[in-house]
Amino acid sequence: MIDRRFISAVLILAAIALASQILLWLTRPRPDPDQFSGPPRSGYTLENFTLNALDDSGKLALTVSGPRLARHAGDGSIHIASPDYVMVDSVGNPWVGTSTSAWVNKDGSIMRMEGDVRMERTPSAGVKAATITTSELTARPKDRTIQTDARTQIAEPGSILRGTGMRGDLNTKALELLSDVHNTFEPSRRRTR
Repeated sequence: MIDRRFISAVLILAAIALASQILLWLTRPRPDPDQFSGPPRSGYTLENFTLNALDDSGKLALTVSGPRLARHAGDGSIHIASPDYVMVDSVGNPWVGTSTSAWVNKDGSIMRMEGDVRMERTPSAGVKAATITTSELTARPKDRTIQTDARTQIAEPGSILRGTGMRGDLNTKALELLSDVHNTFEPSRRRTR
């Protein structure tokens, strides 16, 4: 017959072994869920696309087209290669632009254009042509505002303004250079009689 002390010793050792296993399981380091290193992966990509964005009232605020668009699943942002874009003011006057690349946040409220940014306002009744050139530009398409801290040139018929930093409100057609502003006026042609 088996001795009670032996059975008690076996049960105590089994309880200690079970408690040790539970303690080891609770204190083990957890593996990181995402071990990927490198650029964020795209949620989807588009080639030769056109994207229309509307403002809060449902009016067209921005049209972007280009050879490649990549939406990143992690933060919902959009990266665009060589975009062509058209922003319109509140009465529908277009600003047509290009840049090397662009980034748009998840809700489409901010668009950052980078590398050889050029925007041209098409002349119409009461609106002069204007061309903005800079190295980077941040636009808020829904508010129809633009801004940059970089060197900027604004060319209109008869004058060229150069400065550092710019703010613009496309609705009021106001463009403001912030510092180190220089202006070049083109002489008007003399009238011949």
